Amino acid sequence: MTAVKRERDGNVGILSLNDPSSLNAMTPELLGDLAAAVGEMTGAGGVRALVLTGEGRGFCSGQNLKAFESLGRDIVTGVMTHYWPAMRSLRECPVPIVVAVNGVAAGGGFSLAMSGDIILAARSASFIQVFSRIGLVPDLGSTWLLPRLIGRQRALDLMLLNEPLSAERAREWGLVRDVVDDAQLLAEAKKLAQRLADGPTRALVATRQLLEESEHADYATQFRREIEVQSVVRESADAREGRQAFVEKRKARFTGA
Repeated sequence: MTAVKRERDGNVGILSLNDPSSLNAMTPELLGDLAAAVGEMTGAGGVRALVLTGEGRGFCSGQNLKAFESLGRDIVTGVMTHYWPAMRSLRECPVPIVVAVNGVAAGGGFSLAMSGDIILAARSASFIQVFSRIGLVPDLGSTWLLPRLIGRQRALDLMLLNEPLSAERAREWGLVRDVVDDAQLLAEAKKLAQRLADGPTRALVATRQLLEESEHADYATQFRREIEVQSVVRESADAREGRQAFVEKRKARFTGA
């Protein structure tokens, strides 16, 4: 049994964390296989969007504490070796990612959910930081990702008080795009991923990168950076097709090129 299931529906790849007995708790094996799966899916050609979800009743229950102990005393080296590649593969993925959260996303699982581009939540979904409950600080990118998604005050509230965030409240706070019935979650995630897969892939991924760069840039720097990226992207086949379709008053047919 693979730690991450790989499936393909046309030009959409579906990756499913595959340890339902532990609610897909994080281990070096699971994170390693996730990094490999992202690379395999996007490197095979033709896949232009991904869906990331979890098998069973939960998305990801966070760190498997026994597995974490196997990293040894130098946890910085252990995490950067075994966990960072998976998170980086999602943040730097060459295609857009829809995260479909079913059930709980706790601790590092919360971080994992935020590592994609757009989150859809099942009505059963809940998000909880959990770290301070066991005397720890948030990790795996939470302190960078969460305040940028919902603001500093709400992020602190979740991190200090460890109250679960329901799917509906997560939508109100802007963490998730939408909440759907559990039985429809994967279908709706695939539908959204298909919209992204039909789009101008290079422009979509470049847009994500510009947003991340903007967090550390002043207005004038970012203004110039947008035009620098634009000067490259506008020469792509998709950009030429987009301009031609606009002139001809028809829907653009993007290919990802």
